[in-house]
Amino acid sequence: MTNSNAPHARFHHMKDGTQEDWQIIAQSFGQFARGLPDRILAHLQLLEGDFGGFPVDRLTHCLQTATLAHRDGQDEEYVVCALLHDIGDTLGSYNHADVAAVLLEPFVSEANHWMIKHHAIFQGYYFFHYLGMDRDMRNQYRDHPHFKRTIEFVSKYDSPAFNPDSEVLPLSFFEPMVRRVFAKPVRSLYKEAEDAMA
Repeated sequence: MTNSNAPHARFHHMKDGTQEDWQIIAQSFGQFARGLPDRILAHLQLLEGDFGGFPVDRLTHCLQTATLAHRDGQDEEYVVCALLHDIGDTLGSYNHADVAAVLLEPFVSEANHWMIKHHAIFQGYYFFHYLGMDRDMRNQYRDHPHFKRTIEFVSKYDSPAFNPDSEVLPLSFFEPMVRRVFAKPVRSLYKEAEDAMA
């Protein structure tokens, strides 16, 4: 939370902002951005106890997905994507994969971003036909370079991660990974400005 006693910009309309105003805002942004891993981890914990009809709660599912990816030797960035793939369930009930992808996009590779953004369509192969939908909807992306990567994610890690008897590493195990992945964006609208201030 921003300190109310800290310096504030003086403009009431952005068109009236000055260099000094924007330096104040940029400094405040930097301090706020450093707290992003804490906010991500806190939001992920909101999934605890929310089963949504599934055999395990949503947090357990996320942890189990990440555990499977980690145990299979996937790199840290991939494991963090696995951990956060359903973080959008609370606010993006109709587009949870998009929410997770937007959070991850500045910090991960294009391949991992695409995989998370599209995982909901790919996992639909297992159940869309029970809901009157096309289970082969993912085939529209058959020629995409990340098609096989996303098939692997949903088949090896996401879809089997509903087993109450399978290993689930605690969130504390993944926390250092989250902090490292979210330490500095690899691409962002504001990356150039952030690099200049570093």
